[in-house]
Amino acid sequence: MRRGILVALTLTVALAWIAGGWALARRTVRPAPVKLTVELNGDLLIHSPLWQRALQYGHGSYDFTPMLREVAPHVRAADLAICHVETPMTPRPPQGYPVFNTPTQLARAIKKTGWDICDTASNHSLDQGQYGIDQTGVALDRAGVVHTGSFPSAAAQSRTLIVTVKGVRVAFLADTEMLNGFTPPHPWSVNLAAVSRVRRDARLARRRGAQVVIVNFHWGTEFQSQPSGFQLATAHALAADPDITVIVGQHVHVVQPIVRIGGKFVVYGEGNLLSNETASCCPASTQDGMLVFLHLVVNGAGSKVQSVSYLPTWIRHPDYTVLPIGDALSRHEAPAGVLRASYARTVSVVGRRPGVLGPVP
Repeated sequence: MRRGILVALTLTVALAWIAGGWALARRTVRPAPVKLTVELNGDLLIHSPLWQRALQYGHGSYDFTPMLREVAPHVRAADLAICHVETPMTPRPPQGYPVFNTPTQLARAIKKTGWDICDTASNHSLDQGQYGIDQTGVALDRAGVVHTGSFPSAAAQSRTLIVTVKGVRVAFLADTEMLNGFTPPHPWSVNLAAVSRVRRDARLARRRGAQVVIVNFHWGTEFQSQPSGFQLATAHALAADPDITVIVGQHVHVVQPIVRIGGKFVVYGEGNLLSNETASCCPASTQDGMLVFLHLVVNGAGSKVQSVSYLPTWIRHPDYTVLPIGDALSRHEAPAGVLRASYARTVSVVGRRPGVLGPVP
């Protein structure tokens, strides 16, 4: 009897040890951290000379792809690439400044260049009313590019844009500070920037499984390289939110600084990616822009931008090719002095701070 009890006790202890070891192993084995690079950039601002040039490139149809061909390899190299569409796209006759309407073929060029997501919330979102918002979405849908910021319905606005990249669920939120005096036809037509609503949307994105939450703002004062009061107040309020991973922005048409607020990166403005603005109408720096690369580490539900790098660009006229400045210098694609001046302007504004890796050659 005692021998039977001893055997039973020994077996029980062994099973308990095995079970405990298995439970410990389950607790200690964690997924390896995932490294992720996300690319973002400045405005696609389609003035009349750009769509006129696109018509020449397309020999009767609109083809914007040649303007973007030199940045395309850099865009495609990222794990996730996000663009900013400032002007509505519809089948109506194209228009330029001040009330824009862009040919829908821009959406195809966006896809060919390599962007996965586009932000459509801007001060020009309502230039063509709700029709413009709807048709912009249709054009991007047909091109296979997901988008957010302006919406065809309340149901569409209530959805969170979340994509899965390398097994990581990334949420992208997009808002605009202003609408050029237009009144939205519906409360859900365009996301208007408000700290309380962005916090709510970020919290909802986390509840829906997002591991990374990128917040994008169309904000600031045009042609000002330093952040406005609205930008500073909004960034400081949201940088403290644990649900938000990083804050980025566009609109002012010149490059703005990349900073850290409480350990969290804020990219205030990336300048113009594509526009007709030059020193003849505006600051010379309106031809400057940058591709920004967020280098993230994701560990389970936690995510952090470890560092940020950037690629200075310059818009060559009159063909409107967006030139990565380092590449353009090596290929002699524009006057070296002009390219170096653009490069120096961008680097001086962005600044040299811990975690900002400096310009990509």
